[in-house]
Amino acid sequence: MSESPAANSPSLRLLVVDDHEVVRQGLVALLDRRAGFEVVAQAGTVAEAIAAATRFEPDLVVMDVRLPDGSGIEACREIRSARPATRVVMLTSYPDEEAVLSAIIAGASGYLLKQVRGRDLVAALESVGRGDSLLDPAVTEKVLARVRQAASGGAADELAVLTSQERRILLLVAEGRTNKEIASEVFLSDKTVKNYVSSILSKLNLERRTQAAAFVAKHRLGEPPTGS
Repeated sequence: MSESPAANSPSLRLLVVDDHEVVRQGLVALLDRRAGFEVVAQAGTVAEAIAAATRFEPDLVVMDVRLPDGSGIEACREIRSARPATRVVMLTSYPDEEAVLSAIIAGASGYLLKQVRGRDLVAALESVGRGDSLLDPAVTEKVLARVRQAASGGAADELAVLTSQERRILLLVAEGRTNKEIASEVFLSDKTVKNYVSSILSKLNLERRTQAAAFVAKHRLGEPPTGS
């Protein structure tokens, strides 16, 4: 006779993050009544999400990508940095491949569209709770296409505009480091690093620091070039 998940292990403690109260309450109602889940907190902003994760130490965070005071990807990075055991599943309305790549770099375990059916969402969260990673089929092909494009070439031309020092700083930005942390790493002043970051974003036609993670993932830049 098979046993329910709840009979074998304690419930997964969930934090639900979405700035739309109706959506958030719907997710809470759906998940909190399921065996094996316990919603311990909810939040509507990046700041609230980070504070709630610190206070309640959830096993799993269901995180909206777009929040009023920043990106859920930034919140994911902060939460995972402070508590690596917490898993994060990004939930969004749009299949944005750059956001997917950024989320993966930030440590997210999954990326799902809000159009997902309730039972599929539950199954996905159970899977992530067991330690698996997943992407919504609607975004998987787009991400793979970007990876294949990067693998076929094109990175060298884009990176040719950067100096070795700029490439090194780009990698640190992509890891979510602050200017102060980068300055300590490369032995420069905060102001000099700020100028470097502005120059890098300009050269690569990027608007925000968070896009650096997507750029690095797209071009498979795992480490600074030899000799840098």
